[in-house]
Amino acid sequence: MSQTNDSVETANLNFLDRNQVSMIDEALTALGEYGEVRLIVERRQLRFIVTQRSFDALKWRPGAIGNGPK
Repeated sequence: MSQTNDSVETANLNFLDRNQVSMIDEALTALGEYGEVRLIVERRQLRFIVTQRSFDALKWRPGAIGNGPK
């Protein structure tokens, strides 16, 4: 197992459950080179994960935005 997985499994999670941690990790992985993940909390519970991808205008190539991160 990797260092990250070990720490998640042994950590005492107070706010998030393991599924939510996995969901956040998946969202971060999907962003590519630039982007942000926002966590929306309602009544002390994670309600939404909002992702925003950004693209470097100096490195843009036709079709790159629609085809995902490269």
